[in-house]
Amino acid sequence: MTIPRRHLFFSMNENQESLVRRCEEIKLLVLDIDGVLTDGGIIYTDKRTELKRFHVRDGSAIKLWGAEGKVAAFLTGRTSRVVDRRAAELGVTCVVQGAEDKLEGFQLVLRQTGMKPQQACIIGDDLPDLAAMANCGLAVAVADACSDVVTSAHYVTRAAGGMGAVRETVELLLRAQCRWEAIVERHRNRTLDDL
Repeated sequence: MTIPRRHLFFSMNENQESLVRRCEEIKLLVLDIDGVLTDGGIIYTDKRTELKRFHVRDGSAIKLWGAEGKVAAFLTGRTSRVVDRRAAELGVTCVVQGAEDKLEGFQLVLRQTGMKPQQACIIGDDLPDLAAMANCGLAVAVADACSDVVTSAHYVTRAAGGMGAVRETVELLLRAQCRWEAIVERHRNRTLDDL
């Protein structure tokens, strides 16, 4: 399986063959929120409401992932009603918030989903994500992650957190699993007669 060059930006410790092997095993996508699904900014209104900005293509990728029979989970150190709302919109049923220890949170996600660590891809951006990333099948850092996360990752996205990094990762995984082209063809070949 060859992944197009434009989709490859892996760490110095991975080559394309080992990256593809890692991707083939992935069934569970574990996503940090702040800095991965968002750009890391947190906005508070004067009414104590918290606002977060999500990228629509990340959301559509999570839906595509689920449509392929895969599982997505949110794992975040903070707690916010906005995260529950986004999870509900995307059909993500495994949501772990307030996880001060991300490794413990990852263990909880594995128990809730029935998955094994090597079946999980974790996308992170900062130091609290490192332990969980070191114990999964595929560790992904967003492009603007801190340097220690970047050097610990198997794959580094070209897109920054909250700017399509999750979409990029889902495409990478589904290409390695030989599913992406069929998804594209299904979207490309629909006609009005299909309605």
